[in-house]
Amino acid sequence: MKRLFSILAITCLMVIGTVNANATTTVAAATTTVANVAQETNEAAAEDLGFHQELKKRFIEGGPGFMGIVLLCLILGLAIAIERIIFLNLSTTNSKKLTQNVEDALASGGIEAAKEVCRNTKGPVASIFYQGLDRADEDIDAAEKAVVAYGGVQMGQLEKNVSWISLFIALAPMLGFMGTVIGMIQAFDKIEAAGDMQPSLVAGGIKVALLTTVFGLIVAIILQIFYNYIIAKIDSIVNDMEDSSITLMDLLVRHKK
Repeated sequence: MKRLFSILAITCLMVIGTVNANATTTVAAATTTVANVAQETNEAAAEDLGFHQELKKRFIEGGPGFMGIVLLCLILGLAIAIERIIFLNLSTTNSKKLTQNVEDALASGGIEAAKEVCRNTKGPVASIFYQGLDRADEDIDAAEKAVVAYGGVQMGQLEKNVSWISLFIALAPMLGFMGTVIGMIQAFDKIEAAGDMQPSLVAGGIKVALLTTVFGLIVAIILQIFYNYIIAKIDSIVNDMEDSSITLMDLLVRHKK
Protein backbone atom coordinates (compact mmCIF):
# COMPACT_ATOMS: atom_id res chain seq x y z
CA MET A 1 0.00 0.00 0.00
CA LYS A 2 2.81 2.36 0.92
CA ARG A 3 4.49 1.51 -2.38
CA LEU A 4 1.26 2.42 -4.22
CA PHE A 5 1.07 5.77 -2.46
CA SER A 6 4.72 6.41 -3.29
CA ILE A 7 4.15 5.67 -6.96
CA LEU A 8 1.09 7.96 -7.02
CA ALA A 9 3.02 10.75 -5.30
CA ILE A 10 5.93 10.48 -7.74
CA THR A 11 3.50 10.48 -10.68
CA CYS A 12 1.75 13.62 -9.38
CA LEU A 13 5.07 15.40 -8.91
CA MET A 14 6.10 14.53 -12.46
CA VAL A 15 2.79 15.80 -13.89
CA ILE A 16 3.02 19.05 -11.93
CA GLY A 17 6.59 19.55 -13.07
CA THR A 18 5.63 19.01 -16.72
CA VAL A 19 2.73 21.48 -16.47
CA ASN A 20 4.95 24.11 -14.87
CA ALA A 21 7.58 23.62 -17.55
CA ASN A 22 4.99 23.97 -20.33
CA ALA A 23 3.52 27.07 -18.71
CA THR A 24 6.97 28.60 -18.38
CA THR A 25 7.69 27.85 -22.05
CA THR A 26 4.35 29.33 -23.13
CA VAL A 27 4.89 32.52 -21.11
CA ALA A 28 8.39 32.89 -22.51
CA ALA A 29 7.13 32.42 -26.08
CA ALA A 30 4.34 34.94 -25.53
CA THR A 31 6.80 37.41 -24.05
CA THR A 32 9.09 36.97 -27.04
CA THR A 33 6.17 37.47 -29.46
CA VAL A 34 5.04 40.64 -27.68
CA ALA A 35 8.60 41.94 -27.73
CA ASN A 36 8.90 41.23 -31.45
CA VAL A 37 5.59 42.95 -32.19
CA ALA A 38 6.60 45.96 -30.10
CA GLN A 39 9.94 46.10 -31.89
CA GLU A 40 8.25 45.95 -35.31
CA THR A 41 5.78 48.66 -34.24
CA ASN A 42 8.60 50.89 -33.05
CA GLU A 43 10.49 50.31 -36.30
CA ALA A 44 7.40 51.18 -38.35
CA ALA A 45 6.84 54.30 -36.26
CA ALA A 46 10.47 55.24 -36.72
CA GLU A 47 10.13 54.79 -40.49
CA ASP A 48 6.98 56.96 -40.57
CA LEU A 49 8.64 59.61 -38.46
CA GLY A 50 11.65 59.45 -40.72
CA PHE A 51 9.49 60.03 -43.79
CA HIS A 52 7.85 63.10 -42.26
CA GLN A 53 11.17 64.42 -41.09
CA GLU A 54 12.64 63.86 -44.55
CA LEU A 55 9.71 65.65 -46.19
CA LYS A 56 10.05 68.56 -43.78
CA LYS A 57 13.79 68.67 -44.38
CA ARG A 58 13.39 68.74 -48.16
CA PHE A 59 10.73 71.43 -47.90
CA ILE A 60 12.98 73.64 -45.81
CA GLU A 61 15.94 73.03 -48.13
CA GLY A 62 13.88 74.23 -51.08
CA GLY A 63 13.66 77.68 -49.55
CA PRO A 64 10.73 79.27 -47.70
CA GLY A 65 10.00 81.74 -50.46
CA PHE A 66 8.98 79.66 -53.46
CA MET A 67 8.13 76.55 -51.45
CA GLY A 68 5.69 78.56 -49.32
CA ILE A 69 3.96 79.93 -52.42
CA VAL A 70 3.71 76.44 -53.92
CA LEU A 71 2.24 75.14 -50.66
CA LEU A 72 -0.26 78.01 -50.69
CA CYS A 73 -1.32 77.00 -54.22
CA LEU A 74 -1.92 73.46 -52.98
CA ILE A 75 -3.98 74.59 -49.98
CA LEU A 76 -6.16 77.01 -51.95
CA GLY A 77 -6.59 74.57 -54.83
CA LEU A 78 -7.64 71.75 -52.52
CA ALA A 79 -10.05 74.02 -50.63
CA ILE A 80 -11.80 75.05 -53.85
CA ALA A 81 -11.79 71.47 -55.18
CA ILE A 82 -13.35 70.06 -52.00
CA GLU A 83 -16.00 72.81 -51.98
CA ARG A 84 -16.86 72.09 -55.64
CA ILE A 85 -17.05 68.34 -55.05
CA ILE A 86 -19.45 68.80 -52.14
CA PHE A 87 -21.58 71.25 -54.15
CA LEU A 88 -21.72 68.97 -57.19
CA ASN A 89 -22.65 65.94 -55.11
CA LEU A 90 -25.47 67.92 -53.51
CA SER A 91 -26.57 69.08 -56.97
CA THR A 92 -26.90 65.54 -58.29
CA THR A 93 -30.57 64.59 -58.69
CA ASN A 94 -32.33 61.38 -59.58
CA SER A 95 -33.80 62.86 -62.75
CA LYS A 96 -35.82 59.77 -63.67
CA LYS A 97 -37.60 59.80 -60.32
CA LEU A 98 -38.14 63.56 -60.54
CA THR A 99 -39.56 63.27 -64.07
CA GLN A 100 -41.94 60.53 -62.95
CA ASN A 101 -43.08 62.59 -59.95
CA VAL A 102 -43.65 65.65 -62.15
CA GLU A 103 -45.58 63.59 -64.67
CA ASP A 104 -47.79 62.13 -61.93
CA ALA A 105 -48.34 65.58 -60.45
CA LEU A 106 -49.31 67.00 -63.87
CA ALA A 107 -51.82 64.19 -64.34
CA SER A 108 -53.35 64.52 -60.88
CA GLY A 109 -53.03 68.17 -59.84
CA GLY A 110 -51.90 70.12 -62.88
CA ILE A 111 -49.14 72.70 -63.20
CA GLU A 112 -49.24 73.90 -59.59
CA ALA A 113 -48.85 70.40 -58.20
CA ALA A 114 -45.88 69.79 -60.51
CA LYS A 115 -44.29 73.09 -59.43
CA GLU A 116 -44.70 72.06 -55.80
CA VAL A 117 -42.80 68.84 -56.53
CA CYS A 118 -39.96 70.87 -58.06
CA ARG A 119 -39.88 73.28 -55.12
CA ASN A 120 -39.41 70.36 -52.73
CA THR A 121 -36.54 68.86 -54.76
CA LYS A 122 -32.97 70.14 -54.67
CA GLY A 123 -30.65 70.42 -57.64
CA PRO A 124 -30.38 72.26 -60.96
CA VAL A 125 -32.68 69.82 -62.78
CA ALA A 126 -35.54 70.60 -60.40
CA SER A 127 -34.87 74.34 -60.77
CA ILE A 128 -35.00 74.08 -64.58
CA PHE A 129 -38.23 72.10 -64.36
CA TYR A 130 -39.73 74.80 -62.17
CA GLN A 131 -38.81 77.57 -64.61
CA GLY A 132 -40.32 75.63 -67.51
CA LEU A 133 -43.51 74.86 -65.59
CA ASP A 134 -43.78 78.49 -64.50
CA ARG A 135 -44.02 79.51 -68.20
CA ALA A 136 -46.25 76.62 -69.19
CA ASP A 137 -49.42 78.76 -69.04
CA GLU A 138 -48.09 80.96 -71.87
CA ASP A 139 -46.92 78.63 -74.64
CA ILE A 140 -44.36 75.93 -75.35
CA ASP A 141 -41.89 78.36 -76.94
CA ALA A 142 -41.84 80.57 -73.85
CA ALA A 143 -41.31 77.54 -71.61
CA GLU A 144 -38.49 76.31 -73.83
CA LYS A 145 -36.74 79.70 -73.78
CA ALA A 146 -37.04 79.83 -69.99
CA VAL A 147 -35.55 76.35 -69.68
CA VAL A 148 -32.63 77.18 -72.00
CA ALA A 149 -31.89 80.51 -70.28
CA TYR A 150 -32.05 79.10 -66.77
CA GLY A 151 -30.00 76.10 -67.86
CA GLY A 152 -27.16 78.49 -68.72
CA VAL A 153 -27.47 80.07 -65.26
CA GLN A 154 -27.28 76.68 -63.57
CA MET A 155 -24.27 75.71 -65.68
CA GLY A 156 -22.50 78.85 -64.52
CA GLN A 157 -23.22 77.88 -60.91
CA LEU A 158 -21.75 74.43 -61.49
CA GLU A 159 -18.55 75.83 -63.06
CA LYS A 160 -18.07 78.52 -60.40
CA ASN A 161 -14.45 78.86 -59.17
CA VAL A 162 -13.27 75.90 -61.28
CA SER A 163 -11.03 78.22 -63.30
CA TRP A 164 -9.07 78.97 -60.12
CA ILE A 165 -8.09 75.31 -59.85
CA SER A 166 -6.75 75.36 -63.41
CA LEU A 167 -4.83 78.52 -62.51
CA PHE A 168 -3.14 76.82 -59.55
CA ILE A 169 -2.38 73.77 -61.71
CA ALA A 170 -0.50 75.99 -64.16
CA LEU A 171 1.02 78.24 -61.49
CA ALA A 172 2.56 75.59 -59.22
CA PRO A 173 5.02 74.06 -61.74
CA MET A 174 5.87 77.51 -63.14
CA LEU A 175 6.81 78.68 -59.67
CA GLY A 176 8.86 75.50 -59.27
CA PHE A 177 10.69 76.15 -62.52
CA MET A 178 11.32 79.74 -61.50
CA GLY A 179 12.78 78.54 -58.21
CA THR A 180 14.99 76.15 -60.15
CA VAL A 181 16.30 78.90 -62.40
CA ILE A 182 16.96 81.21 -59.46
CA GLY A 183 18.71 78.38 -57.60
CA MET A 184 20.95 77.72 -60.60
CA ILE A 185 21.82 81.40 -60.82
CA GLN A 186 22.73 81.43 -57.13
CA ALA A 187 24.89 78.32 -57.61
CA PHE A 188 26.83 79.96 -60.43
CA ASP A 189 27.19 83.13 -58.35
CA LYS A 190 28.83 81.03 -55.60
CA ILE A 191 31.13 79.42 -58.15
CA GLU A 192 32.09 82.86 -59.49
CA ALA A 193 32.70 84.20 -55.99
CA ALA A 194 34.82 81.19 -55.03
CA GLY A 195 36.79 81.33 -58.26
CA ASP A 196 36.87 77.57 -58.42
CA MET A 197 34.57 74.84 -59.71
CA GLN A 198 33.94 73.06 -56.44
CA PRO A 199 31.52 70.09 -56.67
CA SER A 200 29.95 70.92 -53.29
CA LEU A 201 28.90 74.38 -54.46
CA VAL A 202 27.35 73.07 -57.68
CA ALA A 203 25.64 70.06 -56.08
CA GLY A 204 24.12 72.08 -53.23
CA GLY A 205 22.74 74.76 -55.50
CA ILE A 206 21.33 72.30 -58.03
CA LYS A 207 19.69 70.20 -55.28
CA VAL A 208 17.93 73.21 -53.80
CA ALA A 209 16.88 74.34 -57.26
CA LEU A 210 15.41 70.99 -58.27
CA LEU A 211 13.43 70.61 -55.04
CA THR A 212 11.17 73.53 -55.99
CA THR A 213 10.44 71.89 -59.35
CA VAL A 214 9.63 68.55 -57.71
CA PHE A 215 7.19 70.08 -55.22
CA GLY A 216 5.60 72.23 -57.92
CA LEU A 217 4.99 69.18 -60.12
CA ILE A 218 3.57 67.21 -57.18
CA VAL A 219 1.10 70.01 -56.43
CA ALA A 220 0.09 70.23 -60.10
CA ILE A 221 -0.48 66.46 -60.31
CA ILE A 222 -2.66 66.40 -57.18
CA LEU A 223 -4.79 69.33 -58.31
CA GLN A 224 -5.08 67.94 -61.85
CA ILE A 225 -6.67 64.75 -60.52
CA PHE A 226 -9.28 66.75 -58.59
CA TYR A 227 -9.84 69.06 -61.58
CA ASN A 228 -10.52 66.18 -63.98
CA TYR A 229 -12.98 64.63 -61.54
CA ILE A 230 -14.82 67.93 -61.14
CA ILE A 231 -15.02 68.50 -64.90
CA ALA A 232 -16.34 64.97 -65.43
CA LYS A 233 -18.95 65.53 -62.71
CA ILE A 234 -20.05 68.83 -64.26
CA ASP A 235 -20.37 67.24 -67.71
CA SER A 236 -22.51 64.46 -66.24
CA ILE A 237 -24.86 66.92 -64.54
CA VAL A 238 -25.09 69.12 -67.65
CA ASN A 239 -25.96 66.14 -69.84
CA ASP A 240 -28.61 65.15 -67.31
CA MET A 241 -30.00 68.69 -67.39
CA GLU A 242 -30.24 68.71 -71.19
CA ASP A 243 -31.88 65.30 -71.34
CA SER A 244 -34.35 66.23 -68.60
CA SER A 245 -35.21 69.51 -70.36
CA ILE A 246 -36.19 67.60 -73.51
CA THR A 247 -38.31 65.25 -71.41
CA LEU A 248 -40.00 68.23 -69.72
CA MET A 249 -40.93 69.74 -73.10
CA ASP A 250 -42.51 66.45 -74.12
CA LEU A 251 -44.49 66.36 -70.87
CA LEU A 252 -45.74 69.91 -71.41
CA VAL A 253 -46.77 69.15 -74.99
CA ARG A 254 -48.77 66.12 -73.86
CA HIS A 255 -50.29 68.13 -71.02
CA LYS A 256 -51.40 70.90 -73.42
CA LYS A 257 -53.24 68.34 -75.51
